[in-house]
Amino acid sequence: MTQFDLTDEQREIQDLARRFTADRITPFAAEWDEKHIFPRDTIKEAAELGFAAIYVSEESGGIALGRLEAALIMEAMAYGCPSTSAFISIHNMASWMIDRFGDADVKGRYLPDLVTMERMASYCLTEPGSGSDAAALKTRAVLDGDHYVVSGSKQFISGGGENEVYVTMVRTGEEGPKGISCLVIDKDMPGVSFGANERKLGWHSQPTRQVMFDQVRVPVANRLGAEGEGFRIAMMGLDGGRLNIGACSLGGAQRCLDEAVAYVKDRRQFGKAIAEFQNTQFTLADMATELEAARALLYLAAAKVTDNAPDKTRFAAMAKRLATDTGSSVVDRALQLHGGYGYLMDYPIERFWRDLRVHSILEGTNQVMRMIVGRDLLKA
Repeated sequence: MTQFDLTDEQREIQDLARRFTADRITPFAAEWDEKHIFPRDTIKEAAELGFAAIYVSEESGGIALGRLEAALIMEAMAYGCPSTSAFISIHNMASWMIDRFGDADVKGRYLPDLVTMERMASYCLTEPGSGSDAAALKTRAVLDGDHYVVSGSKQFISGGGENEVYVTMVRTGEEGPKGISCLVIDKDMPGVSFGANERKLGWHSQPTRQVMFDQVRVPVANRLGAEGEGFRIAMMGLDGGRLNIGACSLGGAQRCLDEAVAYVKDRRQFGKAIAEFQNTQFTLADMATELEAARALLYLAAAKVTDNAPDKTRFAAMAKRLATDTGSSVVDRALQLHGGYGYLMDYPIERFWRDLRVHSILEGTNQVMRMIVGRDLLKA
């Protein structure tokens, strides 16, 4: 049984994240959503627990946990607010990329502030003309002495305009994935600017803007890895990011399942609690079963990514696809069980319904996840 259970240390990490969520996220999440508040102070409090550098090495100031522990933290925080949890996930992904692929100089200049979230980081891959086809990106970096001159734009960037650091994929060479490199770009570098805050269906507690680069001079010392390694670095970052987004769906769906169970026990129709109707019980049973199945696959995929297993990318894609689709389905049924009340902002269900919808799009659409899995199966 132990190989299918969490360790005592993992349970302690999970409990810590749950307590933080109950105290600092859940009571305020509805207001953050309604008023579009970016809770920077609360996010920095999460950093005090190590949650801004979950899988950054101890040498760089992180807590050096595995991807399963990261998923447990993201799942726990998403129980209160998927939008805020996802924002912290993206910061972790960018910080890890600097720690994993940066040299001592760039790590020393950036990681101390990223670990404490004195500065926050965004991941910049998607462009207005390249979403699923990420290798077709056009943002170009031309070498000029000891600097790259960067021009182009990135779209749908979480933390855009608020964050101070942008881990950015740029084209330094030929068309396709082999011509892409990865640069760390600062908000205050001349030529960096931002579009208007996007008006989104959900994820209201974090800003999303276009990031634009107009002849931005970026030191060569800010490159992560060698020239041409950017696409590989970006994809390795996404393996972990996909797990975290899947975990955010699990946490949000678990919250809505718990809300639905409490509601159907209290709500009465036709002279009895609707929990007594067999249809209600069957619906709840399916929701719980599907959620546990998605959770089990995601935890397995997280272990594979931590262990650098040969099939880690396939399992990360499978887990992301299943967890995000299942999360949205569970929340949708929770809303249905609430009836008209589920559609009101007085109840949390509609917020989770909105927040989880984007999870099947970002970090690679779920159609792209199917492509990854299918191609991996066919080459085996």
